Amino acid sequence: MRIGVDASCWSNKRGFGRFTRELLSSLLAADTRDEFVFFVDSQAGCEAEFPSSAEVVVARTNASAAEAASASGRRSVPDVLSMSKAVWRHKVDLFFFPTVYTFFPIFNRTKIVLTIHDVIAEHHPELIFPNSRARFFWNLKLRVATRQADLLATVSEFSKTEIADYYNYPASKIRVITEAAKSEFKMVSREAPALLPAKNGTSGSDGFLLYVGGISPHKNLSKLVEAFKQFRDCGKGQPVKLVLVGDYKDDPFYSAYPGLIEQIREYGMEDEIVFTGFIPDDELVRLYNEAILLIFPSIEEGFGLPAIEAMACGTPVVASRTGSLPEVVGQAGRYFDPHDSDDMARVITDVVKSEGARRKMSSDGIARARQFSWERAANDTLAIFEELRTN
Repeated sequence: MRIGVDASCWSNKRGFGRFTRELLSSLLAADTRDEFVFFVDSQAGCEAEFPSSAEVVVARTNASAAEAASASGRRSVPDVLSMSKAVWRHKVDLFFFPTVYTFFPIFNRTKIVLTIHDVIAEHHPELIFPNSRARFFWNLKLRVATRQADLLATVSEFSKTEIADYYNYPASKIRVITEAAKSEFKMVSREAPALLPAKNGTSGSDGFLLYVGGISPHKNLSKLVEAFKQFRDCGKGQPVKLVLVGDYKDDPFYSAYPGLIEQIREYGMEDEIVFTGFIPDDELVRLYNEAILLIFPSIEEGFGLPAIEAMACGTPVVASRTGSLPEVVGQAGRYFDPHDSDDMARVITDVVKSEGARRKMSSDGIARARQFSWERAANDTLAIFEELRTN
């Protein structure tokens, strides 16, 4: 079977970019029978290095599709048609979209598997879209995409239920492909000096709390900053810092960064809260290992990949008790109400003060992370392809 894949977001720095890279790489390793054709826009074709075992088709486009609908809606009709024409010219039997963000219509008689990671944009449009134009084009894209898809994929049982309910889409036609931590995410020796302390803001403290992810409003970082202030105010002088890892310069999503900076200045916590920007995986592994704990305060997540990465590194995770996070983290984590900074601060304080709790959360987290793998995700994806092959 000749399988086409939209790989336009291969280089994307957010979670669905990681999902695309890791899943497609694992698919190529697991399936030597089928032929894979990666379709990419001009921007991805220039930036990315793709596996040699896949054929790569580059369509002529003026702007990258990644996140365009949710950010500025900037993907033009000619760009969309260019991607569609590329698929038309290079006939495939099945087409797979690792994310709906980069969806474009398929005009051949081709079976389609479409991945929708979450319905956060539908539940909280005011936190996602910077303007009504972006929201309009997002809704238009979703209507076309869900009508064209033969099967939908998503990343958690929580998201499956939400997608079925919101789009009135049959749950029997939605499949789950879970995410996982890369093998590089593991416990490492702490004998080496702390990682780039000047760069990452951890120098001169007794440790730091860590957040990893986007700086979008639905990530709820304003409430995290509020809870961290309460944690510091009720502490015993312990100079713990908060390190926020995530791209705040080149991220086209609607960003909460300006408001966070203003909030931090108002609290007088410029020296206690540090933004690192995007950091590569080797540094991220070390930060996970050095952190006291990872805090995941999102109002909603479709999966929550940083939680799995942190647990694989033996880092305790405290997270929102909403969305997919209880499903993903399981009994290895501690939970709080993301809308209640008092509750968030209490849970953070309890875990920071209890070395015994952190040790148990660390070992439980490692065991939990091992239940997820990209090999399993690839096999689940191939099962979806096989289902459409035989129908």
